[in-house]
Amino acid sequence: MHTTRSYIINLYDYLQDNPLTHRPRKRFGQNFLHDPVIIQRIVAAIDPQPSQRLVEIGPGQGAITLPLLEACGSLHVIELDRDLVLPLADKTRHVGELIIHQQDALRFDFSALANGFKIRTLGNLPYNISTPLLFHLIEQSEYIQDMHFMLQKEVVDRIAAAPGSGDYGRLSVMIQYYCQVEPLFRVGPGAFRPAPRVESAFLRLTPHTRAPVPVRDVSCLATLVRQAFSQRRKTLRNSLKGLLSAEQIELADTDPAARPETISLRQYAALADQLAAGRRQATEESIP
Repeated sequence: MHTTRSYIINLYDYLQDNPLTHRPRKRFGQNFLHDPVIIQRIVAAIDPQPSQRLVEIGPGQGAITLPLLEACGSLHVIELDRDLVLPLADKTRHVGELIIHQQDALRFDFSALANGFKIRTLGNLPYNISTPLLFHLIEQSEYIQDMHFMLQKEVVDRIAAAPGSGDYGRLSVMIQYYCQVEPLFRVGPGAFRPAPRVESAFLRLTPHTRAPVPVRDVSCLATLVRQAFSQRRKTLRNSLKGLLSAEQIELADTDPAARPETISLRQYAALADQLAAGRRQATEESIP
């Protein structure tokens, strides 16, 4: 049996000898990992175990897939590019059981793979779909144990940002409501082929077993945060017009003259509760 390290090195040698076996496609946002040191750090951070149900999004040429499959024996992967499916199946046929879902991850039902177990999701995500994919995943977070993703560093900075930071926004508030956020390490452009024009970072997201702040209706939180940051330069009094009055904002212990990027998750939760209460009252008053 080969070691995980040997599979990483073998894959690196394969990609060095066959750099044009698949031309990366811009429309799929493909930047393939090839640096063995980075691959090893990723696998170590994930720490895959045989009893776990792992799901890799966008396996590409198998840089992470091979060592994960050897460690777990069985692995689900979601790959949209049909031209990568057969080479990946061929490359892993003697390593373990690889279950390939040739589908769009943005439409994939991750809960269907849980089947009584919590899944672990991971991948080198295409940067052009990373934000909508993260929102798709947090909607199914009750079925997920953790998530390990390679993302554009700018996106990781936004996810981990605190109130008052220029990076703080809708992504920060909603991801932090659902998950504990741990940026792990940066990755330079040279670790990929082709090299992107931006730095990347590897991130761990662990869904909360209990929400960090109570919220009566999460859909109200999502609506309110989306509207607030769609006009982030305006005060809450103006950006939340049509959702909350200045009086309702004050009832949430928040200054209506404050700007969206200065408001904490706890304050957004209180604002969302005001929105939920207002909607409930409007519904009750409309009933004859």
